[in-house]
Amino acid sequence: MSERYTKVRWGILATGGIAATFTEALQTMPDAEVVAVASRRPESAKAFGERYGIGRTYGDWARLAADDEVDVVYVATPHSAHRAAAGLCLEAGKPVLCEKAFTLNTREAQELVDLARGRGLFLMEAMWTYCNPLIRHMVTLVAEGAVGEVRHVSAHFGFSGVFGPTHRLRDPAQGGGALLDLGVYPVSFAHLFLGEPDHVAAWAHLTPERVDENTTISLGWNSGAVASLSCSITADTGAPAVVAGTGGRIEIPDGFFHADRFVLHRPGHAPHTVHLSDVHPDPDRSTMRHEAAEVARCLRAGLTESPLVPLDGSLAVMRTLDAIRDRVGVRYPGVD
Repeated sequence: MSERYTKVRWGILATGGIAATFTEALQTMPDAEVVAVASRRPESAKAFGERYGIGRTYGDWARLAADDEVDVVYVATPHSAHRAAAGLCLEAGKPVLCEKAFTLNTREAQELVDLARGRGLFLMEAMWTYCNPLIRHMVTLVAEGAVGEVRHVSAHFGFSGVFGPTHRLRDPAQGGGALLDLGVYPVSFAHLFLGEPDHVAAWAHLTPERVDENTTISLGWNSGAVASLSCSITADTGAPAVVAGTGGRIEIPDGFFHADRFVLHRPGHAPHTVHLSDVHPDPDRSTMRHEAAEVARCLRAGLTESPLVPLDGSLAVMRTLDAIRDRVGVRYPGVD
């Protein structure tokens, strides 16, 4: 157990909405401290620092990566910049928590994993769903046979928005479309219970810029299990999910990616609802504190990978996302 990380000192790379939410979560944790923030625009870093009382603000990523007072960097850029931002930090010897989708494609993800493993540095995708104590409890119940053998997973995540042609969600160069922003959640959810699929089918309606805006995904496993998934930036589907097996099912009515309750249905039994507060003393529905706590636990234990969000799992999800993009005809210029 390393005494170095009694209080983990975080650097925040980027200043958008997700960076703000994560910073706010860290500032509620007694064993975490946000000590620096960086942006490509000095004025953005300064404004973010003033907003959150962060002493050191940098107008370029390299200065944050070189800061000896930073223990770990949270990369909160759009996913089109994850490879460059996380790679810069790893090259500088910094552990990294990198937002999802991990990168634009498997090749970029593999480069980050190889870099981290080659240097013996901690790296984790910020798949907060996997760190949610309620989802972890659900995984345990399923593994113990609560619903029998899993045969079907469904998960959906969509909202309806109006995005102009210059918006990043419609820009192929920025990894635009529903898949990497929203689809990564249902795909990761299916992987959590069934692993990497053997068969991938998908269809999407594309924008004039050729990114997906309404996407349906069917995954299959040689075991006979299947998954029905969707993501959309044109339909308010909510975010329900179901794991169904030969002996019952578990339903998450909405918000599966940050679930605060699920309902277990079994033949001959009344439905049983389990709340996040039933399984953990900190019922933080956002689960960002749980994600940050997992990073701190790994750093203190000297781990370079999290068993909750293993790098091989992140690579497997990226392979599935690549296969889906191939099926629907989405390409990212300069990457594919």
